[in-house]
Amino acid sequence: MDKIRILWADDEIDLLKPHILFLEQKGYKVVAINNGDEALDLVREQPFDIIFLDENMPGLSGIETLEKIKADFPNLPVVMITKSEEESIMEDAIGSNIADYLIKPVKPNQILLSLKRNLENRKLVSEKSTMSYQQEFRNIGMELNNKLDFQEWTEVFKKLNRWELELERAADEGIREVLNMQKDEANSQFSRFIEKNYINWLNGTGQEKPVLSHTLVRDKLLPLLNNTQNPVFFLLIDNLRYDQWKVIQPLIEQYFRVEKDEIYCSILPTTTQYARNAIFAGLMPNEIRKKYPQYWVDEEDEGTKNQFESELLGEQLRRHGKDVKFSYHKILNLNAGKRLAENMSNLMTNELNVIVYNFVDMLSHARTEMEMIRELAEDEPAYRSLMRSWFEHSSLFEIIRFIAQKKSEIILTTDHGSVYVKDPVKILGDRNVNTNLRYKYGKSLKYNSKEVFEVRNPEDVFLPRINVSTAYVFARAGDFFAYPNNYNHYVNYYRNTFQHGGISMYEMMIPVIHLKPKSLV
Repeated sequence: MDKIRILWADDEIDLLKPHILFLEQKGYKVVAINNGDEALDLVREQPFDIIFLDENMPGLSGIETLEKIKADFPNLPVVMITKSEEESIMEDAIGSNIADYLIKPVKPNQILLSLKRNLENRKLVSEKSTMSYQQEFRNIGMELNNKLDFQEWTEVFKKLNRWELELERAADEGIREVLNMQKDEANSQFSRFIEKNYINWLNGTGQEKPVLSHTLVRDKLLPLLNNTQNPVFFLLIDNLRYDQWKVIQPLIEQYFRVEKDEIYCSILPTTTQYARNAIFAGLMPNEIRKKYPQYWVDEEDEGTKNQFESELLGEQLRRHGKDVKFSYHKILNLNAGKRLAENMSNLMTNELNVIVYNFVDMLSHARTEMEMIRELAEDEPAYRSLMRSWFEHSSLFEIIRFIAQKKSEIILTTDHGSVYVKDPVKILGDRNVNTNLRYKYGKSLKYNSKEVFEVRNPEDVFLPRINVSTAYVFARAGDFFAYPNNYNHYVNYYRNTFQHGGISMYEMMIPVIHLKPKSLV
């Protein structure tokens, strides 16, 4: 491996020979000079990994040298060394994007620490993360062998998400592969856990049920309405995975403190039509269909399936005795987001403001259908990165900053997540069968019952029965349904895409976050 090359410019460089000798003994290559002009010439002629620069040199000063170096090599780390502790000197140096700042007299270990912090930090973090996960791997494996309840599953899921984000930066591809295998195992076991408990949860039997889509508003939003003077904002980002929440969390935490970071469980099917209608109605899909037929649209019917969310929310609030003034906004495109951001002040007379933001779901579909988006988000880390980049420059982030200024609290959540699918499961049905890749319903479905979660009686899971023989089947973990006709083309097109509708940790275990503005903390 090539030695790390250091350029050290200081008008008293002869006095620093012991430091230079120390670094050379540690395996570094040091080029020592005594003025800024020579430093500029050398950095333009030779490659260096880092520069140590004396702030107070005669002729071209350290600050002037720094500015010229950064003009040509903006990413080259420069460590400023000075005798002065004046604040203005520090501000000038820091404003010029220095990597570190040391006060004379510097000790050899300070120099070594600065080098490791700036040049070896990623490697050291990677090694520590790899070692820590190796220790945690066995613990998570043992937990997966236990009989977990939903709360315990959320803790395992959070651990897996944490390691996924940490190991994303690791150089060791082998350890990431081990993590992916453990994620797959957890996903399969979670699917069996849902199959065993889901019907009992809906019918109020068995172990204690989690917060589900149809109880989300009652359990998480209404208590907040009772305990705040300012308007409350309910932000629902469609199709937001928990790992995606974690990558935008640092941006939001500039303005809000995370009061509660929780996970709730989406109902089945994990799609907008079913899960989001359930959220706003406070009822399961078949209950909505029976109680409010004017607000329910069956899948085979024409028209938007979620066009009555505001009306359903109004009915739910009335059932809970909440006579509150509320607004409802659904953002489906860039211009609608900009218009809402410009008119946020008009919402501050409401007690509750609901905003549904559809970008992530559109990104998921675009990734499947558009080659360029698929290349930009080829895997889960890239998908997270693309989502974070969008959020940072979005009108939604602008809206969130406005809410912080107005000292209002937010419940940020989603209706369902999505899962990265890899394994096809054959299914056969007539032309009336729905097109979703993660669940199917119909009267003449043919499949291997061992490969799916089947619900022969839709009323058991509070789903509509379209005809006497309607059944629902759900794909598990990373599976997706494929028809035998044109099978290979179909599988190649949809494998390694993000889908939703079935049973997996990533679709069902989704964030519900209580945000309190820092001005209130």
